[in-house]
Amino acid sequence: MAILLFCFLLKITSNSFCIIVKTNYTMKLAFLVGLIFILCSINQSTSVLAAEVNQEHDDQNLMTYIVHVKKSENAASFQSEDFHNWYHSFLPQTFAHKQRMVFTYRNVASGFAVKLTPEEAKSLQEKGEIVSARPERTLSLHTTHTPTFLGLKQGQGLWSDDNLGKGVIIGVIDTGIYPFHPSFNDEGMPPPPAKWKGHCEFTGEATCNNKLIGARNLVKSAIQEPPFENFFHGTHTAAEAAGRFVEDASVFGNAKGVAAGMAPNAHLAMYKVCNDKIGCTESAILAAMDIAIEDGVDVLSLSLGLGSLSFFEDPIAIGAFAATQKGVFVSCSAANSGPEYSTLSNEAPWILTVGASTIDRKIAASAKLGNGDEFYGETLFQPKDFSQQLLPLVYAGSNGNSNQNQNQSFCLPGSLKNIDVSGKVVVCDIGGGVPAVVKGQEVLNSGGVAMIVANSEAIGFSTFAIPHVLPAVEVSYAAGLIIKGYINSTYNPTATVLFKGTVIGDSLAPTVVSFSSRGPSQESPGILKPDIIGPGVNILAAWAISVDNELPPYNIVSGTSMSCPHLSGIAALIKSSHPDWSPAAIKSAIMTTANTVNLGGTPIVDQRLLPADVFATGAGHVNPVKANDPGLVYDIQPEDYVPYLCGLGYSDREIEVIVQWKVKCSDVKSIPEAQLNYPSFSILLGSESQFYTRTLTNVGPVNATYRVELDVPLALGMSVNPSEITFSEINEKVSYSVDFIPQVKVNRGNNTFAQGSLTWVSDKHAVRVPISVIFK
Repeated sequence: MAILLFCFLLKITSNSFCIIVKTNYTMKLAFLVGLIFILCSINQSTSVLAAEVNQEHDDQNLMTYIVHVKKSENAASFQSEDFHNWYHSFLPQTFAHKQRMVFTYRNVASGFAVKLTPEEAKSLQEKGEIVSARPERTLSLHTTHTPTFLGLKQGQGLWSDDNLGKGVIIGVIDTGIYPFHPSFNDEGMPPPPAKWKGHCEFTGEATCNNKLIGARNLVKSAIQEPPFENFFHGTHTAAEAAGRFVEDASVFGNAKGVAAGMAPNAHLAMYKVCNDKIGCTESAILAAMDIAIEDGVDVLSLSLGLGSLSFFEDPIAIGAFAATQKGVFVSCSAANSGPEYSTLSNEAPWILTVGASTIDRKIAASAKLGNGDEFYGETLFQPKDFSQQLLPLVYAGSNGNSNQNQNQSFCLPGSLKNIDVSGKVVVCDIGGGVPAVVKGQEVLNSGGVAMIVANSEAIGFSTFAIPHVLPAVEVSYAAGLIIKGYINSTYNPTATVLFKGTVIGDSLAPTVVSFSSRGPSQESPGILKPDIIGPGVNILAAWAISVDNELPPYNIVSGTSMSCPHLSGIAALIKSSHPDWSPAAIKSAIMTTANTVNLGGTPIVDQRLLPADVFATGAGHVNPVKANDPGLVYDIQPEDYVPYLCGLGYSDREIEVIVQWKVKCSDVKSIPEAQLNYPSFSILLGSESQFYTRTLTNVGPVNATYRVELDVPLALGMSVNPSEITFSEINEKVSYSVDFIPQVKVNRGNNTFAQGSLTWVSDKHAVRVPISVIFK
């Protein structure tokens, strides 16, 4: 009997637990199965964490504060030492002998992170130069087939030898990296561009190369260590964005093929901001973004977030704005708090906010019942020696009182000890704050031989490839109800689990997965979010430790943490192809060319198998091939955001925290949110008409004529002027206006919102923007 050690990150308590696993099935797991699909944004906490940044201090009242100061008129000429000295001048002289300063910032903010007591922070805020001082928070962490699924083919288009992300630098802000993985080899890669200023903190044998050109550890501790990861996340996300081609990648023999990231020839830089002890601190994230901008990255990828916040309080929004000013594209995960509405992180309009969807590959299995019914699902562990013989079937939740019944239905640890499951297939409900692998361990400990995991109604038809400890399959909510009904209606119910291996060709793909966070945006409902969806379910990529005793190590993981780096890599491909495009132009190209139908040619569905609405999909599913040639773009310059921010009602000082220049909204013609030149419309509609303009920039052929096509939302009238536009020059700009005219309210029925689209169509291009209308 093999004994295996599994360590899971349980967001229920924000602690790491190790669980001893006994199994009759020798799963070739070496140390860690780091998967329950890392739904790390379930709790989107904004609580203050007592900082453990410098262990030399034993004062339990010290916390790390993020301090924003008014920007000095001499800041442009400051060197790093000048900033450090200037920031120190705000602190009491009694701090001189104490290492209180944690980070100083020069790009993402005018300010610093410092360890203070609450009393010291209050005193500091009384200084006239201090804009704000508040405790830092801790952020949550939110492939062999995906390139093919996305239409990327070696030797063609974005994956031609002249592109593949060549010359572009992607900065990944995450948990560190395992630098030895072949996904980060630099065979045939040129040195980084001359603009690169970063450096590598790996030493000895663990050195960077022309692929992994930089690696920094921003997690402060008593002993500073190289940016190896101990959270098992950053290696995966980095490889998804820009992993090299590696043949014969698989996990437990499943999903076998050539592994590659989206931009295999892009350079990578890792900035470690998270570990398993203190999480991902706000001060470290700001420092990483500050350094990455200085280093010269072109794309920043952040698979973490804090939930919905005012932009002047959101460290990622603040850092991303500074990055945008320097021409750096920023891609962020939308969070894993779906399917409820208004559960997003990273809502700022200068960020690409990425939701998660399925690909057309499944690691398939099925639950076959004694009456012949068969229900398909997924599992990563597929033992070849498990008999197909029908076995007694039992639902763990059909015994005991209500509390006991619920614990048993979830197969919580210790809950099955008084139930006879020996030699049986056990149905366990998903949920209860316990990962499915732990449920399987309880079944195994109690003598069960197989498990059927039944989804909750919220998860619906979304299933995941998990490395169970015994033969098991996860099935849909609907299937679970039928299976339980069969158990209740049959004197001797039986079932077995059948394993189907890797199956490619799901015509419903892409499907919006249940956990992907939904809009509308809480902070700025006049900006449609998420922007886009991309592959984020059962994604195979590099891993730091082998989960199946095979080398090099890979793992299959799910989350918006996975969809974000896919879009980061795609942005790098576009940047390599169009180096003069702004971050807003790249975002527009991605959004206006997105797919709104699945492989079967029908509208994209969600976890219920019902048409997914615009708050789940944003503009749709990314199509990188079309994004490289969008025809037209909706461009935005950094200064264009100031009237928008004034329109949000932010004060001058709050806006200055974001933009880092002097702002007087009284001198600025503020605009409503929906007037920002964004590649979507999000309308809060009452009884009066609304009028907005947009400006198109031609990045396609000259002498191209576009005509407007409308999919008008329910209970709305629309008028577009002009309805036809001809572009005679490259980069020519032409504006158009749109009237949104409400119809009588009775036409809305019981609907609280409606959706549609506006598309400019030429002989070669279709430039589509989605429309959401929330009825007031």
